[in-house]
Amino acid sequence: MLPLISQIVVAATGFAAAFLFMYGLKRMSSPATAASGIRVAGIGMLAAVVASFLYVFDVSDAAKPHLFVNIGLAVVALAIGGSVAWWAGKTVKMTAMPQMVAIYNGMGGGAAGAIAAVELFGNGAHGITALVVTLLGALIGAISLSGSLIAWAKLDSILKKPLQFPGQQAVNAVLALILLATGALIVVSSAGGPTLLLPLSGLICVFFGLALVLGILATLPIGGADMPVVISIYNACTGVAVGLEGYVLQNPALMIAGMVVGAAGTLLTLLMAQAMNRSIVSVLFKHFGAAKNQKHGAITGSEKPVQASDAGIDMRYAKSVIIVPGYGLAVSQGQQKLYDFVKLLVAAGVSVKFAIHPVAGRMPGQMDVLLAEAGVPYDMIFQLADINDQFATTDVALVIGANDVVNPAARSDKSSPIYGMPILNADKAKKVYVMKRTADGKGYSGVINSLFYDPNCFMVLGDASAELAKMIEAVKGLGAAAA
Repeated sequence: MLPLISQIVVAATGFAAAFLFMYGLKRMSSPATAASGIRVAGIGMLAAVVASFLYVFDVSDAAKPHLFVNIGLAVVALAIGGSVAWWAGKTVKMTAMPQMVAIYNGMGGGAAGAIAAVELFGNGAHGITALVVTLLGALIGAISLSGSLIAWAKLDSILKKPLQFPGQQAVNAVLALILLATGALIVVSSAGGPTLLLPLSGLICVFFGLALVLGILATLPIGGADMPVVISIYNACTGVAVGLEGYVLQNPALMIAGMVVGAAGTLLTLLMAQAMNRSIVSVLFKHFGAAKNQKHGAITGSEKPVQASDAGIDMRYAKSVIIVPGYGLAVSQGQQKLYDFVKLLVAAGVSVKFAIHPVAGRMPGQMDVLLAEAGVPYDMIFQLADINDQFATTDVALVIGANDVVNPAARSDKSSPIYGMPILNADKAKKVYVMKRTADGKGYSGVINSLFYDPNCFMVLGDASAELAKMIEAVKGLGAAAA
């Protein structure tokens, strides 16, 4: 009776966990409910992990008991992993959040690959279909692991430059063909066919090794400007790998969660690529972010530096201000000072809104999280499609470290590599202030930004947090003088 009860509990818990995953993901679609969505999904994950320990009682198959072995090792692994994750989540800086997402996503792909390895080395995948699915999960999981680690190294500036060499795509294509051939040999050998070149265990090792190398080679040449899309691609890959291994294990929680994450990651990837006017193929094979010294149309005029205090006072007397935050705000950790400045403007009767571009920052949603951390009300935050038309009637647009997503070249300069990319229409505001560390005229992608040279654009140069502090003091000084 006990095995039957444990099977029922495991199945029920699996479906409950899958429901919590989906419900949590749904709540993550809105900044107002994202935090609770993460908690709900976390509860689902906890339930799935706890239920997995009940497999120790499942001995209904006398021929091959499906035992949960090494319970002590599993508990130790959970304790170590949970402690490290808790500490990392508490101490990570907002600027390092993309790196954390990349490496955790890689760990998910690695976990799926590890499950596949256990099934392959232990001959746990019975039948051609199960074996092929296991190999697909192993392939995708291994590529996601090594590719995500390279993405993490790029985002963390450990790898500062894209690595390219002649014939790189051809090498990757040949490597992929060898991988497929190795997978076919594994299927033939597992089905009782002749063992060629290497024993089955050797073929499996070669398969995993080639998959890891392919993930590295495919990611190395991709530049930093495309990293948000790359992270999203590997997130989708991890979900697919988990779903495939869930099918092999006949685990409904893994299957449903993997499919949901894979589908959500794929949709997010497409939306991110659309927001950059890029195809997935061009991200993976044309390496826009790696390009240097891009061609651009003729630039007239010059950058016009102004004092932060003057910019702050100007916004204090404006009727409307739209703020465009970017990665530079996260780097300076100036989000709290920005909101303090906004509260001064709002108290003076200024209408203030935030405009978010889908690819501002180094990962999807980073700016939303940054503003939420500072306590900015959700009703002040607007996405590109909802606010773009309002720039034309706005007195001042304040751009903070968000250079490429406000570059007018995307609309007018056909020679620019970002031509056609949807941008925030900050240049159409009556006046624009751009907060930037240096007057180099370029954004993160290395593309010259013609907005900086427009007659209505002025540059506030320096660390965003320090310059915002000067703005706050200038506006407060007006109140003190009036008193």
